[in-house]
Order: sequence, then structure tokens, then C-alpha cells
Amino acid sequence: MSRKTPKPRWLSRRIPRPGLTSHVSELLQDLSLHTVCQAAQCPNQSECFGRGTATFLLLGPNCTRRCTFCAVGKGKMAPPQRTEPDRIAEAVARMGLTFCVLTMVTRDDLDDGGAEHVARTVSALRTRCPDVRIEVLVSDLGGSKAAQTTVLEIQPDVFNHNIETVSRLYPEVRPQADYRRSLDLLAKADAFRPRPVTKSGMMLGLGETRDEILETMDGLRAVGCELLTLGQYLAPSEKHHPVVRYVPPEEFDELKTQAQARGFSSVASGPYVRSSYKAEELFNLASKGNNWDKGP
Repeated sequence: MSRKTPKPRWLSRRIPRPGLTSHVSELLQDLSLHTVCQAAQCPNQSECFGRGTATFLLLGPNCTRRCTFCAVGKGKMAPPQRTEPDRIAEAVARMGLTFCVLTMVTRDDLDDGGAEHVARTVSALRTRCPDVRIEVLVSDLGGSKAAQTTVLEIQPDVFNHNIETVSRLYPEVRPQADYRRSLDLLAKADAFRPRPVTKSGMMLGLGETRDEILETMDGLRAVGCELLTLGQYLAPSEKHHPVVRYVPPEEFDELKTQAQARGFSSVASGPYVRSSYKAEELFNLASKGNNWDKGP
């Protein structure tokens, strides 16, 4: 597929009402915070900001890896900002959030991959906003078991790590990552006590086959992954990995059915679904039929 192939009609969207967009933007600027919504050029930014939500990006805005699908910057790395956890807690309090999603850039330059900074941020949130549910969307932390434990010990409500794509495409799409390492991280989270809800996500349209998608679902379920997001990959620029195929909505619906049949507790599947899109709704929908009070 050519990089310049027009987007299909099902990717057309109404421009959302401004809502709280200016309030969220001004708050983020005031507190000097980064969001993955902005850094990754998320197509849902206007909708989410308009609803008064955002996904905070820790340790940003630059990443040490060069995944070919990602719009996040690749510039000079800066030391973790000691005040960032408290500033994020301040933002969550001022936004009145009941569910907060924290994600991070990959920081292979740090001994712990940034795990302690993530843990400090969760701790700051728990102190300032004790009733807020917290989802952490982390990198593979370089495969460090100690770093993974640091994040798990802070007991996030949801532990999210994106598998992103099928194993065959990792050398092309995620050359510095490892498919098995990502599955092992999710397996560690599933085995941890108290156990968090585990979550992962995939982008479709990178060149994967249907059988490979189903095999990846099976791999995620084998390590206990409970929540799944499936969305259409959209190239941030012509320098990024091209869109190989636009997946029609009815295929996303069918894949959701396949995922549910495999035992995922909750599945969000659609062209504009992203890993943290309506994360609270996905969590609440699944929790109605599950006992997720951090038991064994």
C-alpha cells in the first residue's frame, strides 16, 4: 500500500466539541507536564482533552528506542525530574480524575529503566488522591526483574504493557524490543501478589496476518493478560513505517469476538482505539464480572 493511499471512509470523524480542551491544555502547560496524547500524536487527543482526561507521559519527552511506528521524540535524554510526581498528582487533583493512566518513554539509559520514578509517581498520587484508580503503562524496563518488581510493589490497579505487534514484525517495527521479553513481563505481573489487572494492546495494519493476530492473543492469554485493546495503526509521517492495510470496522468486531472467546475479560477493538483510550470504562466494564480486589 502506498504511503499516500487515501484513508477509507470509516476513518472519517466528526470534530469533537471543545469541552474542557483549553482547561486541560492550560493546566498541562502550567505544570510543565507531558502527555502521550501530544507526544505520540494520538488521534483521540481532542476528544479526551474535551472530556477532561489525559494520559501522562513520565520521563519524557524523548525515548531511547527507535521503533518505526512511534512519533515520540528521539532527542537528548534528561535526568528524571524529581518534582514531576508531585506535579502529576497536582494535575490529577485539579482535573478531578477518578482514574489516572501513567505511561512512560523507554529509558534504557537509566539503570532501572525509570522504574523508581514510576513508583514515586504512583506513591505521590496515592498520597494526594487516595481514591483514584491508577493504570501504569510501562516499557519492558530492559527486562530487569528488579525494576519490574519495583513497579509491581507499588500496587497499581492496572499493569499495562503493550505487545504492539506480532512476533514476526518485531525486527522491523520494534528492533530494540523483544517479543518474548514483553510476554515474560506480563507473566511476572500475573504471578505477582497482590496481583494487578493486566492489560496489553496491539496496532493492526503493520503487515500482520489474521492467524498471527490470533496467535498473539493466545500468547497474551497464556501469560494471564486480562484486558486487550486493538486499534488501527496510522503512520505519524512518511518517515515512519507505512500503513500496509486499513482494517475495516467489521473485522475489528470479529477480532473482538475472537478475543472474548479466548477469555479476555474486556476488549476494546476499533479503528481509533488506543491503549489508554477510555481506560476507565474498559476497566469498569470488566470489573463488573471479576473480583479484582487484589486477591490471589
